[in-house]
Amino acid sequence: MNENGQTETTPDRILLATDLSARCDRALDRAAQLADEWQAELIALNVLDPAVSPDQALAWACGADEEDLLRVARQQLRRDLAGLSIRATMRTARAGDAAEIIRDVAAEIGAGLVVTGMARDETLGRFLLGSIVERLARMLSQPLLVVHTRPRAPYRRIVVATDFSESSRHALQAAAHLFPERELILYYAYEIPLSTRPDEARADRIRRDIEQGECADFVTASELPAQTRVRPAIEHGSVAASLTRYVREHDIDVVVAGTRGRSAVVGVLLGSTAATLLEWLPCDTLLVRQPRPTM
Repeated sequence: MNENGQTETTPDRILLATDLSARCDRALDRAAQLADEWQAELIALNVLDPAVSPDQALAWACGADEEDLLRVARQQLRRDLAGLSIRATMRTARAGDAAEIIRDVAAEIGAGLVVTGMARDETLGRFLLGSIVERLARMLSQPLLVVHTRPRAPYRRIVVATDFSESSRHALQAAAHLFPERELILYYAYEIPLSTRPDEARADRIRRDIEQGECADFVTASELPAQTRVRPAIEHGSVAASLTRYVREHDIDVVVAGTRGRSAVVGVLLGSTAATLLEWLPCDTLLVRQPRPTM
């Protein structure tokens, strides 16, 4: 990662934030797959929270103190990491502000990617889908991968959501460096104010104009690695609904998006409907924060 926070190569270290429950197994499996692909070290971090860990909850109910809970967490981490054919180490942290602890550990170890799991129903679901993911997306300088699906293979079908802003440019650059020699689908959804859906001929003209104009200029100005292949996908509709439909119809593996920008992409991802969009997308989501300007 360069001085502006932009990923230039695949990461040497990946930080997995896990609550040690079965719900985080998919995140662990994806983090391990990426660590193997990139020949990176995986560091698994657990912040004590007996409310979401059955073993910790039982120990706490039996009168365990924080040191006992830390021992329980380390034992669980050892079991989870045992047998992985990658370099893997573990970290535990005392109870506290989880987002701040994850941010600080990621900075301390020089992580190039932070991975976390996703659930929807119980305590962890509300925890991860609400303040923690949104806070991490705002706080982390590293990309944040929120894992939704069971990993069966490396990422192949990769969408980069764009609004042609600097934020989405950084997302495209990050995707190009993290997933070299993969085709990237640059997705843009446009809306026509006070208008019904355009007829097919008009829609084709609009798509062609965007593809040959803003889209082509955006890709050229992004200065991507020479081997990067980018294919535009331009659709009419709101970004949340149209992107979700596109992901389902094309069996997309992961959506990459910036966390600042001028249009609805950012408003959806980090606004009041962030949890809704993350639930709607039937794939993993990689959030890339735009670096802060240097003074």
